[in-house]
Amino acid sequence: MEKNLVVKKNEDNGRYKYIPQYLQSQWKIIPVDFDDNFELKKALKIADAVISMTWSKSFPPAPRLKLLQLQGAGTNGVDLFSVPPDSYVCNVYEHEISISEYVLAAMLMWVTDIDKHDNALRNGDWYGSYLFGPPHKELYGQTLGIVGYGRIGREVAVRAKAFGMKIISCSRTAKKAKEINDDIMPMTKLDSLLDESDFVLLSTPLDKTTEKIIKLEQLRCIGQNGVIINIARGELIDEEDLYQACKEKIIGGAIIDTWYKYPLSRNDKQAPSDFNFRLLDNVMMTPHSSAWTERLIERRCEAIAHNLDSISFNIIPKNVVREPIGS
Repeated sequence: MEKNLVVKKNEDNGRYKYIPQYLQSQWKIIPVDFDDNFELKKALKIADAVISMTWSKSFPPAPRLKLLQLQGAGTNGVDLFSVPPDSYVCNVYEHEISISEYVLAAMLMWVTDIDKHDNALRNGDWYGSYLFGPPHKELYGQTLGIVGYGRIGREVAVRAKAFGMKIISCSRTAKKAKEINDDIMPMTKLDSLLDESDFVLLSTPLDKTTEKIIKLEQLRCIGQNGVIINIARGELIDEEDLYQACKEKIIGGAIIDTWYKYPLSRNDKQAPSDFNFRLLDNVMMTPHSSAWTERLIERRCEAIAHNLDSISFNIIPKNVVREPIGS
């Protein structure tokens, strides 16, 4: 029997295109404008599953819903208490590979100055050459501190270790991190990790315990030669404190992929922050693109298809964030 899958309309960047080829069960995909309450109400009335990163108290009833499938890892946009009680809530990962490659690429670019050398030579300047210098740095022997040693942290650690970096981590599940790390610390020792690190990677989820976990005091621990990398959520770092630390060279710099403000459409020229990070020469900015590869989309579609099949065949899905209440 065919089931109904509700997805957000106008998400035309291909994030759902591989789902049908992995399905073993029958699903009808229904694109819906979630801002149109009438259209959403009509769709949720017949929805067996919904793919969405958000769910709020204002959503219309979804009496048939068996699965709310997030198309990413973060759950901060979902009011779990408002999701119908008979439904599973599941997230999906598969972004560890692409993000870890981004982190290594960003750190390599930071120490090698390839972009600066390229720009200089195009303008006839042999800046950075063995003839005139200055010499650039290496990753080898530098310390990478990982805050939040989960799936992303582990993948980054494996790659950074191959470059001869020392790996230290703060984790709430420290026992699982021993095989790669040179040192493991509880989250209460965060300042010690920051003080020892040349690069600091934030890869911890955003929740009430981690919001603004990095403030000016922690940035001072990183110091004038340290670089902070945020590929998790912007709100992990106090926005104004980060800007001040970069502008005043309290830290060596920042590599920022996750921000404080986001556009509503492709033509929306929304600035990512209230502060002019773009004017700072010690900030590397990317538009939340670290994970977004074609292979990520395909891997996530395969994982989502597996969960849709699981619901169809009465099997427990993967990556359950919340089980049906009372199950």
